[in-house]
Amino acid sequence: MSSTLHRDALAEKRRVVLASAVGTTIEWYDFFIYSTSAALVFGSQFFSSLDPATAQLAAMATLGVTFLIRPLGSVVAGHYGDRLGRKKMLVLTLGVMGAATVGVGLLPTYAQAGIWAPVLLVLMRCLQGFSAGGEWAGAALMAVEHAPPRQRAWYGSSSQIGTPLGLILANGVVLTMVSTTTEQQFLAWGWRIPFLLSVVLIFVGFYIRNRVSESPVFAAMKAQARTERAPIGELLREHKRAVVLAGGTFLANNMVGYIFLSFLLSYATTTLGMARGTVLGMVIAGSVVWFFAILFGGWISDRIGARRIFLVGFALMLAWCLPFMWLVDRRSPGALALAVVGLTITKGLTYGGQSALYAGLFPTRVRYSGASLAYALGAILGGGFAPVIATYLVQRTGTGMSVGLYMLAATAVSLLCTVMIRRSDMVGLPHGPDLAAGEAGVATAGVDTAGVVTARTAQ
Repeated sequence: MSSTLHRDALAEKRRVVLASAVGTTIEWYDFFIYSTSAALVFGSQFFSSLDPATAQLAAMATLGVTFLIRPLGSVVAGHYGDRLGRKKMLVLTLGVMGAATVGVGLLPTYAQAGIWAPVLLVLMRCLQGFSAGGEWAGAALMAVEHAPPRQRAWYGSSSQIGTPLGLILANGVVLTMVSTTTEQQFLAWGWRIPFLLSVVLIFVGFYIRNRVSESPVFAAMKAQARTERAPIGELLREHKRAVVLAGGTFLANNMVGYIFLSFLLSYATTTLGMARGTVLGMVIAGSVVWFFAILFGGWISDRIGARRIFLVGFALMLAWCLPFMWLVDRRSPGALALAVVGLTITKGLTYGGQSALYAGLFPTRVRYSGASLAYALGAILGGGFAPVIATYLVQRTGTGMSVGLYMLAATAVSLLCTVMIRRSDMVGLPHGPDLAAGEAGVATAGVDTAGVVTARTAQ
């Protein structure tokens, strides 16, 4: 009997890991298809009334619009995720993202609909931002809250690998379309195919996420009637410091990510004149490195602590910002490959343990709201307008090194925020080396440091 229960528990944990990884992969595929298309085609398709340089700037600016909507998505999803459960929000956000992505693939161009074309494009991007604002925290917390105490960062990395996997999938599909169509065909209809294919992925995501049970941490808390009526209110009263510091740690990670996945593609192809296929291939190769670096970051975080590995990762990122842009400006595939590999390794180290770090900074009753809002804050300040700011800097200075200095400043902020996180700030789920002798016994018995009965008690 006990062995059967043990097998069932292990099977459920595997389903949770799969649901987190597959769900975030689909979400980020949808998100990155837009980013890639903004770099390659949206300027000519939706802003054709402007001169090419301004049209490209406008296309990149639509990337930033979504980050203004993210806080709304994070507040709404966080509120209901802390009151009704993580699972329901995961299904809802996946549906919103999928509908918006398919909608972009069906939009008329500026030549067909005039000003309504960019207006509708921005509307679809806002829906994507609303979804992205609430999706990540749900996937991350489902994985971490189902995990054994000493493997929370490793389990949490399953939600993180969805980012590079989504990027690989998105750029792979775009690369296929670029390679199999003429430039005229790609601009006329080929760019739409990746957006329309999203409908298949959404059905897969719904199926997988609906098979996963609710977070045992949340279920036990709800059974004790300990859910918070206004999670965001308590969060802003009691945990402002945690929100600011957590958001600050994500600032550089998100900004550098958008430099890598969107600005780099536009800059290398438009300004440096490199072939689209070559640059897309390098981004895909860098995403593979990023994938393994995230897994390593999660694994090592359980052994030495997420905060410590963040410090190492940001220190390395700080040292790599200027060499990264110097290598990109060589206009050489080999130099570009080296630049991308170095950058994605540092990103993996500061990304793998993020789910566990956020889970540790917030108690269960406001954890979804806290993780969502901190994630949105870092995204707004870091990645939101990074591509358009970087494009503007290059246009104003005539050199990519100005972007390197921009990356350097953001990384310094995130490094400082990580340094400022104290052990006393970790009021949520402990993990890895944070499980001190006394805490380890409590966590193993099934109670987190916020005093909420968790998985084992619930079972």
